Amino acid sequence: MPIDWILGLAGGLMIGAAAALYLLVNGRIMGASGILGGLVDGSGRDSWSERAAFVAGLVLVPGLVALAGFGRETNLTGNLWVVIAAGLLVGIGTRIANGCTSGHGVCGISRFSVRGIAATVFYLLAGGATVWLFRHVLGVI
Repeated sequence: MPIDWILGLAGGLMIGAAAALYLLVNGRIMGASGILGGLVDGSGRDSWSERAAFVAGLVLVPGLVALAGFGRETNLTGNLWVVIAAGLLVGIGTRIANGCTSGHGVCGISRFSVRGIAATVFYLLAGGATVWLFRHVLGVI
């Protein structure tokens, strides 16, 4: 019997619990792009260590999970230029939308924020259109 859904459920519960804890402890929304943006542009100097710890956790925890033997095969392309372009497009999109899926999708939808719901709908539509374009039209993924 496939158990991949259990891993997805566990991951979703951990993200939701982390977002709730971040809001309770800090009184702020857990939006990864805003936290990282504050480190990059210097606007988050007052909470630099907290932001750095959050970003370090985003990078280190998946590696630790993979080392523990819970890693799964991904469908990430081997084309480095596609990965770089995707990262840049995501970064531009989060700046245009004033947030990312963790801020709008997880925290916004859970607070019934119209702005968060709308942003998440457009993220999903743009992501689907991008995959279709890059896979079926351009053939690069």
